[in-house]
Amino acid sequence: MRPPPTPLRFGYGTNGFTHHRLTDVLTVLADLGYDGVALTLDHNHLDPYAEDLPRRVTALARQLGRHGLDITVETGAPYFLDPWGKHLPTLMSDGSELRIDLLRRALRIAADLGSPTVHLCSGPAPKGLDEQDAWKRLAAGIEAVLESAEKYGVALAFEPEPYMFVDTVERCLQLAQLVDGHPLFGITLDVGHAHCVEERPVLDCVRRAASLVRNVQIEDMRRGVHQHLEFGAGEIDFPPVLAALRELGHLGLVSVEIQGGSLDAPEVARRSIEFLRAAERTAADA
Repeated sequence: MRPPPTPLRFGYGTNGFTHHRLTDVLTVLADLGYDGVALTLDHNHLDPYAEDLPRRVTALARQLGRHGLDITVETGAPYFLDPWGKHLPTLMSDGSELRIDLLRRALRIAADLGSPTVHLCSGPAPKGLDEQDAWKRLAAGIEAVLESAEKYGVALAFEPEPYMFVDTVERCLQLAQLVDGHPLFGITLDVGHAHCVEERPVLDCVRRAASLVRNVQIEDMRRGVHQHLEFGAGEIDFPPVLAALRELGHLGLVSVEIQGGSLDAPEVARRSIEFLRAAERTAADA
Protein backbone atom coordinates (compact mmCIF):
# COMPACT_ATOMS: atom_id res chain seq x y z
CA MET A 1 0.00 0.00 0.00
CA ARG A 2 1.41 3.41 -1.02
CA PRO A 3 2.01 5.88 1.81
CA PRO A 4 -0.12 9.04 1.67
CA PRO A 5 1.44 12.00 -0.19
CA THR A 6 3.50 14.39 1.89
CA PRO A 7 1.55 17.56 2.83
CA LEU A 8 2.62 20.65 0.95
CA ARG A 9 4.60 23.38 2.66
CA PHE A 10 3.43 26.91 1.94
CA GLY A 11 5.51 30.07 1.85
CA TYR A 12 4.85 33.71 1.00
CA GLY A 13 6.92 36.05 -1.13
CA THR A 14 8.48 39.14 0.42
CA ASN A 15 7.68 41.03 -2.79
CA GLY A 16 4.12 41.07 -1.44
CA PHE A 17 5.30 42.83 1.74
CA THR A 18 7.23 45.77 0.31
CA HIS A 19 6.04 48.17 3.05
CA HIS A 20 7.15 45.93 5.93
CA ARG A 21 10.54 45.44 7.56
CA LEU A 22 11.83 41.95 6.88
CA THR A 23 11.83 41.10 10.58
CA ASP A 24 8.13 42.00 10.72
CA VAL A 25 7.39 39.96 7.58
CA LEU A 26 8.80 36.86 9.25
CA THR A 27 6.75 37.46 12.39
CA VAL A 28 3.52 37.87 10.44
CA LEU A 29 4.10 34.78 8.31
CA ALA A 30 5.01 32.63 11.30
CA ASP A 31 1.96 33.83 13.23
CA LEU A 32 -0.27 32.95 10.25
CA GLY A 33 1.12 29.43 10.09
CA TYR A 34 3.25 29.62 6.96
CA ASP A 35 6.07 27.14 6.64
CA GLY A 36 8.52 29.48 4.96
CA VAL A 37 9.35 32.65 3.09
CA ALA A 38 10.37 33.35 -0.50
CA LEU A 39 12.91 36.15 -0.10
CA THR A 40 13.42 38.47 -3.06
CA LEU A 41 16.83 40.11 -2.82
CA ASP A 42 16.32 43.84 -3.23
CA HIS A 43 17.08 47.25 -1.77
CA ASN A 44 14.30 46.98 0.80
CA HIS A 45 14.62 43.62 2.55
CA LEU A 46 18.08 42.17 1.93
CA ASP A 47 20.48 44.02 -0.36
CA PRO A 48 23.17 41.60 -1.63
CA TYR A 49 25.50 44.58 -2.09
CA ALA A 50 25.12 45.96 1.45
CA GLU A 51 28.40 46.70 3.22
CA ASP A 52 27.26 44.79 6.31
CA LEU A 53 25.78 41.87 4.36
CA PRO A 54 27.44 39.11 6.46
CA ARG A 55 25.94 40.58 9.65
CA ARG A 56 22.50 40.87 8.05
CA VAL A 57 22.59 37.31 6.74
CA THR A 58 23.66 35.94 10.12
CA ALA A 59 20.86 37.85 11.85
CA LEU A 60 18.33 36.64 9.28
CA ALA A 61 19.41 33.03 9.74
CA ARG A 62 18.81 33.37 13.47
CA GLN A 63 15.37 34.92 12.91
CA LEU A 64 14.36 32.15 10.51
CA GLY A 65 15.40 29.55 13.07
CA ARG A 66 13.55 31.32 15.87
CA HIS A 67 10.34 31.38 13.83
CA GLY A 68 10.79 27.87 12.42
CA LEU A 69 10.61 29.14 8.83
CA ASP A 70 12.29 27.67 5.78
CA ILE A 71 13.46 29.94 2.98
CA THR A 72 14.01 30.09 -0.73
CA VAL A 73 15.98 32.91 -2.35
CA GLU A 74 14.64 34.80 -5.38
CA THR A 75 16.26 37.33 -7.72
CA GLY A 76 13.26 38.72 -9.58
CA ALA A 77 13.33 42.34 -8.35
CA PRO A 78 12.62 44.09 -11.67
CA TYR A 79 14.66 47.28 -11.26
CA PHE A 80 17.39 46.13 -8.91
CA LEU A 81 20.30 46.41 -11.35
CA ASP A 82 18.98 49.07 -13.73
CA PRO A 83 16.59 51.82 -12.55
CA TRP A 84 15.39 52.36 -16.13
CA GLY A 85 15.30 48.83 -17.55
CA LYS A 86 13.04 46.14 -16.16
CA HIS A 87 15.02 42.94 -15.42
CA LEU A 88 18.09 44.41 -17.12
CA PRO A 89 20.81 43.51 -17.75
CA THR A 90 19.98 39.89 -18.54
CA LEU A 91 22.29 36.96 -19.15
CA MET A 92 21.82 37.75 -22.85
CA SER A 93 22.83 41.40 -22.56
CA ASP A 94 26.22 42.92 -23.35
CA GLY A 95 26.47 43.77 -19.65
CA SER A 96 25.62 40.25 -18.47
CA GLU A 97 28.50 40.32 -15.96
CA LEU A 98 26.29 42.34 -13.60
CA ARG A 99 23.58 39.68 -13.67
CA ILE A 100 26.11 36.87 -13.22
CA ASP A 101 27.60 38.66 -10.22
CA LEU A 102 24.15 39.11 -8.64
CA LEU A 103 23.32 35.44 -9.11
CA ARG A 104 26.64 34.37 -7.61
CA ARG A 105 26.00 36.56 -4.59
CA ALA A 106 22.50 35.09 -4.32
CA LEU A 107 23.91 31.56 -4.31
CA ARG A 108 26.28 32.40 -1.46
CA ILE A 109 23.45 34.01 0.52
CA ALA A 110 21.23 30.99 -0.14
CA ALA A 111 23.91 28.64 1.13
CA ASP A 112 24.34 30.68 4.31
CA LEU A 113 20.57 30.75 4.92
CA GLY A 114 19.92 27.11 4.10
CA SER A 115 17.91 27.80 0.95
CA PRO A 116 18.10 24.82 -1.44
CA THR A 117 17.51 27.00 -4.50
CA VAL A 118 18.02 30.38 -6.10
CA HIS A 119 15.24 31.52 -8.40
CA LEU A 120 15.96 33.36 -11.65
CA CYS A 121 14.30 34.19 -14.97
CA SER A 122 15.53 35.11 -18.44
CA GLY A 123 14.28 38.66 -18.85
CA PRO A 124 13.78 39.94 -22.40
CA ALA A 125 16.16 39.17 -25.27
CA PRO A 126 18.09 42.22 -26.50
CA LYS A 127 16.45 43.92 -29.47
CA GLY A 128 17.88 42.76 -32.76
CA LEU A 129 19.59 39.70 -31.32
CA ASP A 130 19.00 36.55 -33.34
CA GLU A 131 17.10 33.89 -31.35
CA GLN A 132 19.82 31.29 -31.79
CA ASP A 133 22.42 33.73 -30.47
CA ALA A 134 20.13 34.59 -27.57
CA TRP A 135 19.96 30.90 -26.62
CA LYS A 136 23.75 30.64 -26.82
CA ARG A 137 24.29 33.68 -24.60
CA LEU A 138 21.69 32.55 -22.09
CA ALA A 139 23.14 29.04 -21.86
CA ALA A 140 26.67 30.41 -21.48
CA GLY A 141 25.53 32.69 -18.67
CA ILE A 142 23.74 29.84 -16.89
CA GLU A 143 26.82 27.64 -17.21
CA ALA A 144 28.96 30.36 -15.63
CA VAL A 145 26.53 30.63 -12.71
CA LEU A 146 26.31 26.85 -12.35
CA GLU A 147 30.02 26.83 -11.48
CA SER A 148 29.13 28.81 -8.35
CA ALA A 149 26.07 26.62 -7.76
CA GLU A 150 28.41 23.63 -7.58
CA LYS A 151 30.65 25.47 -5.14
CA TYR A 152 27.80 26.30 -2.77
CA GLY A 153 25.65 23.21 -3.30
CA VAL A 154 22.59 25.28 -4.20
CA ALA A 155 20.41 24.60 -7.25
CA LEU A 156 19.19 27.13 -9.81
CA ALA A 157 15.41 27.16 -10.22
CA PHE A 158 14.66 28.83 -13.56
CA GLU A 159 11.20 30.35 -13.97
CA PRO A 160 9.33 30.58 -17.27
CA GLU A 161 7.91 34.10 -17.11
CA PRO A 162 5.17 35.54 -19.36
CA TYR A 163 6.46 37.68 -22.22
CA MET A 164 10.12 37.03 -21.43
CA PHE A 165 12.52 35.13 -23.70
CA VAL A 166 11.90 31.91 -21.74
CA ASP A 167 8.17 32.05 -21.15
CA THR A 168 7.01 28.42 -21.15
CA VAL A 169 7.94 25.12 -19.54
CA GLU A 170 8.89 23.79 -22.96
CA ARG A 171 11.46 26.56 -23.50
CA CYS A 172 12.79 25.97 -20.00
CA LEU A 173 13.27 22.30 -20.86
CA GLN A 174 15.09 23.40 -24.00
CA LEU A 175 17.44 25.47 -21.83
CA ALA A 176 18.03 22.47 -19.60
CA GLN A 177 19.22 20.55 -22.66
CA LEU A 178 21.55 23.38 -23.65
CA VAL A 179 23.29 23.14 -20.27
CA ASP A 180 23.59 19.36 -20.73
CA GLY A 181 21.02 18.47 -18.11
CA HIS A 182 23.18 19.80 -15.28
CA PRO A 183 21.92 18.29 -12.00
CA LEU A 184 21.77 21.71 -10.33
CA PHE A 185 19.58 23.23 -13.05
CA GLY A 186 15.88 23.04 -12.26
CA ILE A 187 12.58 24.81 -12.79
CA THR A 188 10.49 27.23 -10.77
CA LEU A 189 6.94 26.36 -11.76
CA ASP A 190 4.62 29.34 -11.39
CA VAL A 191 1.05 28.02 -11.46
CA GLY A 192 -0.51 31.36 -12.46
CA HIS A 193 1.99 31.90 -15.25
CA ALA A 194 1.29 28.45 -16.64
CA HIS A 195 -2.42 29.25 -16.81
CA CYS A 196 -1.70 32.67 -18.32
CA VAL A 197 0.50 31.74 -21.29
CA GLU A 198 0.86 28.00 -21.77
CA GLU A 199 -1.02 26.26 -24.58
CA ARG A 200 -1.40 23.11 -22.48
CA PRO A 201 -3.52 22.96 -19.28
CA VAL A 202 -1.88 23.71 -15.95
CA LEU A 203 -1.94 20.07 -14.85
CA ASP A 204 -0.11 19.07 -18.02
CA CYS A 205 2.51 21.74 -17.28
CA VAL A 206 3.00 20.31 -13.79
CA ARG A 207 3.54 16.83 -15.22
CA ARG A 208 5.77 18.08 -18.06
CA ALA A 209 8.04 19.96 -15.64
CA ALA A 210 7.86 17.31 -12.90
CA SER A 211 11.38 15.90 -13.17
CA LEU A 212 12.97 19.34 -12.88
CA VAL A 213 10.66 21.19 -10.48
CA ARG A 214 12.72 22.62 -7.62
CA ASN A 215 10.50 25.51 -6.60
CA VAL A 216 6.80 26.43 -6.94
CA GLN A 217 5.08 29.80 -6.94
CA ILE A 218 1.32 30.09 -6.78
CA GLU A 219 -1.39 32.70 -7.28
CA ASP A 220 -4.61 33.03 -9.27
CA MET A 221 -4.63 34.42 -12.80
CA ARG A 222 -6.73 34.82 -15.92
CA ARG A 223 -5.81 33.43 -19.30
CA GLY A 224 -3.71 35.89 -21.31
CA VAL A 225 -3.55 38.53 -18.53
CA HIS A 226 -0.31 38.65 -16.52
CA GLN A 227 -1.77 39.95 -13.27
CA HIS A 228 -1.18 38.14 -9.99
CA LEU A 229 -4.57 37.80 -8.31
CA GLU A 230 -5.78 36.62 -4.95
CA PHE A 231 -7.11 33.08 -4.88
CA GLY A 232 -10.66 32.89 -6.16
CA ALA A 233 -10.36 36.08 -8.22
CA GLY A 234 -9.08 34.28 -11.31
CA GLU A 235 -9.85 31.11 -13.24
CA ILE A 236 -7.64 28.37 -11.77
CA ASP A 237 -9.06 25.25 -10.12
CA PHE A 238 -6.54 24.77 -7.31
CA PRO A 239 -7.37 21.46 -5.57
CA PRO A 240 -6.29 19.35 -8.59
CA VAL A 241 -3.09 21.40 -8.92
CA LEU A 242 -2.22 20.91 -5.25
CA ALA A 243 -3.05 17.21 -5.54
CA ALA A 244 -0.68 16.92 -8.51
CA LEU A 245 2.13 18.64 -6.59
CA ARG A 246 1.58 16.30 -3.65
CA GLU A 247 1.65 13.28 -5.93
CA LEU A 248 4.97 14.50 -7.32
CA GLY A 249 6.34 14.45 -3.79
CA HIS A 250 7.35 18.12 -4.04
CA LEU A 251 9.36 18.89 -0.90
CA GLY A 252 10.14 22.56 -1.52
CA LEU A 253 8.01 25.53 -0.65
CA VAL A 254 4.87 26.42 -2.57
CA SER A 255 5.09 30.19 -2.26
CA VAL A 256 2.30 32.71 -2.73
CA GLU A 257 3.31 35.54 -5.07
CA ILE A 258 0.84 38.42 -4.98
CA GLN A 259 3.01 41.52 -5.41
CA GLY A 260 0.07 43.89 -5.67
CA GLY A 261 -1.14 43.08 -2.17
CA SER A 262 1.47 45.04 -0.23
CA LEU A 263 -0.91 47.74 1.03
CA ASP A 264 -3.00 45.03 2.72
CA ALA A 265 -0.26 42.41 3.03
CA PRO A 266 -1.14 40.76 6.38
CA GLU A 267 -4.77 40.20 5.38
CA VAL A 268 -3.88 39.04 1.87
CA ALA A 269 -1.45 36.58 3.41
CA ARG A 270 -4.11 35.44 5.88
CA ARG A 271 -6.71 34.89 3.18
CA SER A 272 -4.14 33.09 1.04
CA ILE A 273 -3.08 30.52 3.63
CA GLU A 274 -6.69 29.86 4.59
CA PHE A 275 -7.61 29.30 0.94
CA LEU A 276 -4.64 27.01 0.27
CA ARG A 277 -5.17 24.89 3.37
CA ALA A 278 -8.85 24.47 2.46
CA ALA A 279 -7.96 23.61 -1.14
CA GLU A 280 -5.41 21.08 0.12
CA ARG A 281 -8.08 19.41 2.31
CA THR A 282 -10.42 19.26 -0.70
CA ALA A 283 -7.66 17.68 -2.77
CA ALA A 284 -6.99 15.09 -0.05
CA ASP A 285 -10.67 14.18 0.20
CA ALA A 286 -11.17 13.81 -3.55
